[in-house]
Amino acid sequence: MQNKMYQVSTLQALALGYSRSVITVGELLQEGDTGLGTFENVNGEMIVMDGHCYRANQNGTVTVVAPDMGVPFATVGKFYGAQQFELKNMPNIDAIREELTKKIEERFGLNSMHIIRIEGHFEKVDARSEAPYRSHHVTLKEVLQQNQKAFIFENISGTLVGVYFPDYMDGINMPGWHLHFLSDDRTKGGHVFDVSIRDAVAKVDKIGNIFINLPKEAAFDTYSLKQDLQKEIKSIE
Repeated sequence: MQNKMYQVSTLQALALGYSRSVITVGELLQEGDTGLGTFENVNGEMIVMDGHCYRANQNGTVTVVAPDMGVPFATVGKFYGAQQFELKNMPNIDAIREELTKKIEERFGLNSMHIIRIEGHFEKVDARSEAPYRSHHVTLKEVLQQNQKAFIFENISGTLVGVYFPDYMDGINMPGWHLHFLSDDRTKGGHVFDVSIRDAVAKVDKIGNIFINLPKEAAFDTYSLKQDLQKEIKSIE
C-alpha cells in the first residue's frame, strides 16, 4: 500500500501571514479524503473526513464547504486505518499524544508521517476557531489574537482527525500530533487545544511520501522562510 501526504504550502508560510488561496477545496479533495487545514484568509478550521470538507466557524459551528473555496494551507491523505488500538480514560491531550507516540514508536514510525482518526466518546473537547482576516504579512499569531474564539464541548461523541510530523520536518508542518475535532452529527468542531477521552478507537496510517504544492504567485517570495518560528508556532497550538 503506497500512500502519500499531500500538503498545500507550509506551516511556516501560514505562520508568517501567507493566507492567500493556493488551490480550491475541490482540488484538495482529489488528493486525499482525510486531513486538516484552514481556508483563505484563515477563515475557520478545516476538517476533511470521509472525502468531505467541513469548516468550523468562529463559534465552533460546522458546515460543509463549497468546492470553490480557497485553501492556503492543508494536509490530507487517503485513509485506510492500517493500525488500530483502543484509548480509554485519557485525561488530557498530553496523555493522548504520549500514547500515540508510543504506539507508532513500537512500529518504528517516529521518523515517518502519520494520519489518524480517533473515533469515540469524549468527556471534554477544548477547541478554537477564528473569523477571516484579510491581510498580508500579518502573522498567524496576530490574527488569532484578534479573531480567535475558544469553546468547550462536553460529553460528546465524535472524531479527532489529525496528522503527525517528525521533528526534522519542523516548518513544513507542526512537529508531533496536530488534531481537529468533528462531532458525530457534523455540527460542531474546531482545532483542539485539549481533550479527554472516555472510550475511543484510534486508527493510524504510516506515510513515507509527501507532495508539497507551493504557492505560485510572486508574493510568496516576499516571505522570509528562514526564521525559526518553533516557539511562535507552539504558542498558537
